[in-house]
Amino acid sequence: MTTYRDAGVDIDAGEETVRRIKPLVKKTFTPGVLHGIGAFGAFFQPDFSAYQTPVLVSSVDGVGTKLKVAFLAGRHETVGQDLVNHCVNDIAVCGAVPLFFLDYYATGRLDPDVAERVIAGFATACEQNGAALIGGETAEMPGLYDGGEYDLAGTIVGVVERSAILDGTKVQPGDVLLGLPSTGLHTNGYSLARKVLFARLGLDDRPAELGGQTVAEALLAVHRSYLAAIRALVDAGVARGFVHVTGGGIPGNTPRVLPEGTTFEVDYDAWPRPGVFQLIQRLGNVPEDDMRRTFNLGIGLVAVVAEADAERATQVWEAMGETVYRIGRVVAA
Repeated sequence: MTTYRDAGVDIDAGEETVRRIKPLVKKTFTPGVLHGIGAFGAFFQPDFSAYQTPVLVSSVDGVGTKLKVAFLAGRHETVGQDLVNHCVNDIAVCGAVPLFFLDYYATGRLDPDVAERVIAGFATACEQNGAALIGGETAEMPGLYDGGEYDLAGTIVGVVERSAILDGTKVQPGDVLLGLPSTGLHTNGYSLARKVLFARLGLDDRPAELGGQTVAEALLAVHRSYLAAIRALVDAGVARGFVHVTGGGIPGNTPRVLPEGTTFEVDYDAWPRPGVFQLIQRLGNVPEDDMRRTFNLGIGLVAVVAEADAERATQVWEAMGETVYRIGRVVAA
């Protein structure tokens, strides 16, 4: 006799995982949520009474090989936050506010302890961003993943007033680029970072560039949410566009919000480069062009504002406790 458990799938572990995460998920529920987890679909009734022409904005993403660092370090609490914040940022730069988030957690052998820690990270970030963790999927697929490993994906759905969509159409030559700091690599460039750093260093090493942090602490720093900062400039009426600096760095992402006939200039000496990037470049002898096209290099969000509004935008952000850098400008192509 051969059972499903003999084949590598433990139904009891799945049910135990659901039991553990139910209270975590429930804490994220907003008034629009109509049903708890467990149904075949997730139900959400949005309140669009404050909108004249509401437009839904969605995005889907993963965490990438940052997960490999989490596996090695045995730290699973933060990668869920990384995923939610990344997805929130992707729609926030379009002018949207998040409504709800759905997750996908896949593993070779389901460990309820690990799953609970990962999903607790989803719940923490959803609560911080005002998004409901409305549903998800936990898949146990023996043979597809190595022992102790898993993969994550997430989908965010938000809403924006159609007239308030930020798609770059308002950007003009002469506009200023203002940058906010990242918290590290965020969720991009880990294949290069791991290849360089783990050839010479261990997770618990504290090289001088990291200012007392371990390698694990620097690499697992949570991808921050810029939702509050973005909304502050939108509410102040000074935002013409935003760039979420992800894979491709500033060169690869800034053109996504520039209208035809324009390009941009960036002064890479306008902000201090965090030590983790200095360490990667030094140990790997990584060319500067590769650094710029792979990593955010310390700037995770760029706002495009009119020259006349640059001082006002800076004041708004500084009043929130942000450190603001004037990093470049939009120019005619």
